[in-house]
Amino acid sequence: MMERVAVTPAAAELIRSLRGTHGPLMFHQSGGCCDGSSPMCYLEGEFRTGSSDVLLASLRVDGVDEPVTFWMSRSQFELWRHTHLTVDVVPGRGSGFSLEAPEGVRFLIRSRLLTPEELTALG
Repeated sequence: MMERVAVTPAAAELIRSLRGTHGPLMFHQSGGCCDGSSPMCYLEGEFRTGSSDVLLASLRVDGVDEPVTFWMSRSQFELWRHTHLTVDVVPGRGSGFSLEAPEGVRFLIRSRLLTPEELTALG
């Protein structure tokens, strides 16, 4: 089944660690201020989503009991709807709002254009 969002092995490892420390997690991609287009990792439900947000994926990460939800602001999704997103992690301090900030690393998004077949499969 085609998914809009994936995670790298390094991101999965960090997600498992953060899950073990903090509990269930979620991501939100706003495209706004702070780290701009960096995905922000929060405790599940800590960032309030609503009608201005789109649930892109409920990611299954090995070693994590519950799915990790990945949200994006609707206005950002309208610009990025044709892309596949991969959550990765790199050295360096990101936003103070995201759970990984104290770890000396930050999540980032790598993207590629969806193929016509993938776009059709995603509807």
